[in-house]
Amino acid sequence: MGSAEPITRLLGRIRDGDRAALDDLMPLIYPELHRIAERYFRSERPDHTLQPTALVNETYLRLVNQRLADCTNRVQFLRVAALLMRRILVNHARDRCAAKRGFAPLRISLEECMLTELGRAEELLAIDQALTRLADLDSEQATLVEMHFFGGMSFEEIAEALDISIATAKRRWSSARAWLIAQLNPAGGPSASKNSAAG
Repeated sequence: MGSAEPITRLLGRIRDGDRAALDDLMPLIYPELHRIAERYFRSERPDHTLQPTALVNETYLRLVNQRLADCTNRVQFLRVAALLMRRILVNHARDRCAAKRGFAPLRISLEECMLTELGRAEELLAIDQALTRLADLDSEQATLVEMHFFGGMSFEEIAEALDISIATAKRRWSSARAWLIAQLNPAGGPSASKNSAAG
């Protein structure tokens, strides 16, 4: 992992309009992005059509065109990268599902999907849709889930990025996780629909 100080300096140059600074930033941040990407593919079959290096490279290409004015440090940069990775993975899953004819909604275990990371394309799409609904109710909880699940960020990093305590980050994660499980398994009982997204 690169030192935070040069990363912060390079992000300052990017905010000042020096787009070439992104090329200087990538060697420092690339190992961390690759580590995050590898998490997604730990349990995937070897011939998966998207590989960690391809995911990181696609993320980089999107970062080139991304507005990074709000990124002042490494954690905020990783937050943007996590969002881009989510979009890439969801688009890839949609492409995989497009070839299938009329797949039905599945009963999904959030724990199982988080253990297998990408899991089946349908599971990733269902999580993405539930996360979008959560964002309508509580955007900060949705961002927290995105950072932890898609970005592989620790609660310490999330707390720093969102300017909250670690205890608050963990509490909001627990609340968001319970809400998402209820959304992914609506047949689980009447209490599922009453779960609140608020932490």
